[in-house]
Amino acid sequence: MDRMQPINITTTPLTLTAEAHSGTVITANRAAGITFTLPAALGYGSIFEFVVGTTITSNSLIIQVANSTDIMSGLAIQAADGGSTSNAWETGATDDTITMDGSTKGGIKGDRVILKDVAAGLWSVTVIGSATGTEATPFSSAV
Repeated sequence: MDRMQPINITTTPLTLTAEAHSGTVITANRAAGITFTLPAALGYGSIFEFVVGTTITSNSLIIQVANSTDIMSGLAIQAADGGSTSNAWETGATDDTITMDGSTKGGIKGDRVILKDVAAGLWSVTVIGSATGTEATPFSSAV
């Protein structure tokens, strides 16, 4: 079986490509945050899986689309720090960016983000993680 090693990222920014990054785990190991830019969504089925390897302590971990026409559709589920509770957020109609701040929006060691290129202009997204403080959605329309 051909195994792909995780890709450890410690610098920013990084523009992703299907050839170099799809189908493997991308570990974000930079406490000062990292900005990832996805390739354009063309419906080719590329999958990008991110794991927070180092909790964000300044700035943010940002995952954004490549252009102003691509959007993300899906949800984020985050365990709340106030006990055995959780929060869930769905994307809005024009959301194209995930921002994790190491606190209220996630970005804590072990958090996972999975994006799949499902159609021209459309990324399917799932965020599973945890958040602290007054939790808030990690999704926005920023590109």
